[in-house]
Amino acid sequence: MPIMTSPALPHVHPTAIVSPEANLLPDVKIGPYTIIEGPVTLGPGCVIGPHVQLIGPLTMGANNEVGAGSVLGGAPQHLGYKGEVTAVEIGSGNIFREHVTIHRGMPVGAGPGTGVTRIGDRGFFMAGAHIAHDCVVGNDVILANAALLGGHVTVGDRAFISGNSAVHQFCRVGRLAFLSGASGSSKDIPPFWVMQDVNYVRGLNLIGMRRAGIPPAERTAIRKAYRIIYMTRPALPLSAALARIEAEVGEFPAVQELVEFIRTSKRGICGAHRLASDASDDESAAA
Repeated sequence: MPIMTSPALPHVHPTAIVSPEANLLPDVKIGPYTIIEGPVTLGPGCVIGPHVQLIGPLTMGANNEVGAGSVLGGAPQHLGYKGEVTAVEIGSGNIFREHVTIHRGMPVGAGPGTGVTRIGDRGFFMAGAHIAHDCVVGNDVILANAALLGGHVTVGDRAFISGNSAVHQFCRVGRLAFLSGASGSSKDIPPFWVMQDVNYVRGLNLIGMRRAGIPPAERTAIRKAYRIIYMTRPALPLSAALARIEAEVGEFPAVQELVEFIRTSKRGICGAHRLASDASDDESAAA
């Protein structure tokens, strides 16, 4: 292993230890006692706080902020991992607060390993959040404090995973989906759905849809799709419910996205909570 030193860069604290394999631009800021190990590439404007460990292969785009005590690029927490070279790839404009952990992918050929864990742009990952091996996280995603993603989880753009909540390995979280605090999911969370407790749908992320610029007519169509799946009596088989949704409101792109997500689900989607509702923004929406 190459000997790590503290380079003579203007914004690297003298107590930081940086591998000669690292690629740091002159404007990158590295805080005290941070360790950058192996092939780590940091884009322009990145700010790395104190006591951080970045482990390569790790690539980060521009203007990322990493808070104290975070470990990005650690080995997968998987008994099948034998030290193979795998990676983490991170986009631009993300904020990782204190003690966030992100693990590298499992090697290709080791089961469903992809070799890389991917994070998009402009995410906000609050203190103690964890992203496991082989996850794919989209743009503008928020993980609140101590939110956990198991291995191979896929998270769509603008999804919100609340504090002390967890998503089981191999699950998918759709665009603008919302997992409530202290909840858990071992099933897929469709786009625009709000989930609560363990594997229960609570309502629709109406406020989030409005903030994302989804037009009123399209939001109404999503509400109708939700009612067909969860509020039709007697309840329809899911395949029949999806066919009815396509027949009645299938012209809307957001509805097409929803139907395709549900139809391609391998883990299935959740049942309705006893308090499930879509009556108003106040009752069923999440920011």
